[in-house]
Amino acid sequence: MAAAAPPVAKKVPRQLVEHGDVRVDNYYWLRDDSRSDPDVLAHLRAENDYTAAVMSDVKQLEDEIYAEIRGRIKEDDIDAPLRKGRYYYYERTLTGKEYVQHCRRPVSTDAPITVHDVMPTGPDAPDEHIILDENVKAEGHDYYSIGAFKVSPNNKLVAYAEDTKGDEIYTVYVIDTESGEYVGQPLKGITSDIEWAGDDHLVYITMDSILRPDKVWLHKLGSDQSSDACLYHEKDDTFSLGLQASESKRYLFVESGSKNTSFIFYLDIPKQNKELAVLTPRVYGIDTTASHRGNHFFIKRRSDEFYNSELVACPLDNVAETTILLPHRESVKIQDFQLFDNHIAVYERENGLPKVIVYRLPAIGESIGQLQGGRAIDFIDPTYAVDPEESQFHSSVLRFHYSSMRTPPSVYDYDMDSGVSVLKKIHTILGGFNASNYVTERKWAAAADGTQVPMSILYRNDLVKLDGSDPMLLYGYGSYEICIDPSFRGSRFSLVDRGFIYVIAHIRGGGEMGRKWYEDGKLLKKKNTFTDFIDCAEHLIKSKYCSREKLCINGRSAGGLLMGAVLNMRPDLFRAAVAGVPFVDVVTTMLDPTIPLTTAEWEEWGDPRKEEFYYYMKSYSPVDNVMAQEYPNILVTAGLNDPRVMYSEPAKYVAKLRELKRDDNLVLFKCELGAGHFSKSGRFEKLQEDAFTYAFILKALGMTRKLASL
Repeated sequence: MAAAAPPVAKKVPRQLVEHGDVRVDNYYWLRDDSRSDPDVLAHLRAENDYTAAVMSDVKQLEDEIYAEIRGRIKEDDIDAPLRKGRYYYYERTLTGKEYVQHCRRPVSTDAPITVHDVMPTGPDAPDEHIILDENVKAEGHDYYSIGAFKVSPNNKLVAYAEDTKGDEIYTVYVIDTESGEYVGQPLKGITSDIEWAGDDHLVYITMDSILRPDKVWLHKLGSDQSSDACLYHEKDDTFSLGLQASESKRYLFVESGSKNTSFIFYLDIPKQNKELAVLTPRVYGIDTTASHRGNHFFIKRRSDEFYNSELVACPLDNVAETTILLPHRESVKIQDFQLFDNHIAVYERENGLPKVIVYRLPAIGESIGQLQGGRAIDFIDPTYAVDPEESQFHSSVLRFHYSSMRTPPSVYDYDMDSGVSVLKKIHTILGGFNASNYVTERKWAAAADGTQVPMSILYRNDLVKLDGSDPMLLYGYGSYEICIDPSFRGSRFSLVDRGFIYVIAHIRGGGEMGRKWYEDGKLLKKKNTFTDFIDCAEHLIKSKYCSREKLCINGRSAGGLLMGAVLNMRPDLFRAAVAGVPFVDVVTTMLDPTIPLTTAEWEEWGDPRKEEFYYYMKSYSPVDNVMAQEYPNILVTAGLNDPRVMYSEPAKYVAKLRELKRDDNLVLFKCELGAGHFSKSGRFEKLQEDAFTYAFILKALGMTRKLASL
């Protein structure tokens, strides 16, 4: 049987001129804002058909991997119930079902919340009530996602935000928690940022034509959306709006922010007014987030001077009078904080690792000063992830989420008075999983400029030889100050149990090592992200963790840009690469303010309308730097409805690779025609993408035979 021939995209040359520089884009025609052009759709379907044909010889392997991944999941399960008012709230999953049920049970005690609380179950327990079954709501939709599920303060209503396309444009419905009946008409064309303002008002955000969140609205239940009051309109197209409720539920905070600057308004909910008040002013380079407790606002504040942030408090009646609670520290980044009646939990990062420090606060009404005597929560893994979970303000119990690359997702309740942690839930991993079979390590690679770059490593101790012969998957991101912490992901073990070493490179452009780590990997320093990744790869090879013949790499979105850049720079270093929904047409996209995200991204990548940024961006933009050379095996994915990275970027990238590369290695393109940036929505559907990706990697390495140990 003859091998399938790859699709050849037609060439329609288009000259793109900026600063007197001419770029010729033969594949510009692939961009279709309506996503309905017959020629474009025919080309995408041809790519999908070709990919399916090429991968048909490992379809059985893909199915085996899918069965392995799914076989590790306890399909019928509930998460850790959270006590809120008179109810325990939790999510339930059912065997064979793609989506969750949102449930609750009544609380049978008036006693204060403690770390030892257990939701009653069994025949004598109060009846479970299913508030919302996503499986029912998803019927008839190829894609279904709930971006917000908010219970009203009196527990009688729920507002939930629904996306049925993957374009991240939501419709919000309000239902009665007992009957499930709809209350009023849905709110359409909004973001997933919604909050209750009392029991009968909602605050929400809408977007402009380029999907920039630009207006915040107050909606009274039962009224028509057209009569809603606009509380604020952000007209600067480099700023976007966000919404957050204080833990005390007294205030709503509206943040208008760019990549460098943010300022905050607040809404006093009990006063039931319709006007926002200014909490922090708009000052370029000052970034703020806020919450409330007692007679103070608490504000995390960052600037060029205190780049890792400081924590301050100010009286409600004099927001200009600030007291420093935690000063700026060179080596410690304040990432987040949670407030309680009597405590504050501060989430920090030091030396690349997350920390949680708990402080007791003075009684409400007493003066407040610099925080002293904080207690750190201990974690045991050498590299791990810890994140805030929703906790109850009127309690002394902090809830947090913990995992590592070998420790399954775990929810803990921490008594902030006694320092006792109680495990409330650890995900059951089936299929004979035993954490003691795996090793996690933290290593450092020296970048070309001497910077030490941390890496998190996972492997199975009885399969890996560490003599350079082991296969490896190296993952990277490195943008937006996002921290890619080494959390648990069950699907990885289908590679690790085949002898792979899995590594995350915490490269510059992310936020793992503090604000300067981010600043040193953006704008005119963006290439540090790419060279850091290459330096990590070379360090791993030199240290005999792998060889270039068995080194595979993976990144999504801005991590897909990373893939495209390093493949152009050092194609000889890798055997295979997976670029998921990759941002690869950097110059063309950043020159077009009419498409989503561009204007808000100029402070991340630079504004190419300025000559310096244009030429720097052009020097690394993957599409602009594909050249006549040999490339490794490459898999590229996209989502037709993706509002973050237009499907046309990876489509053009693949077309140009096929045109210019000088080898017979695979270039495959898979476009989900009914999904967006985050692929398919069902929990099992997502696993299919992992199985397909891993089958591609194993095919590229010639490792398609099943190991006896599996």
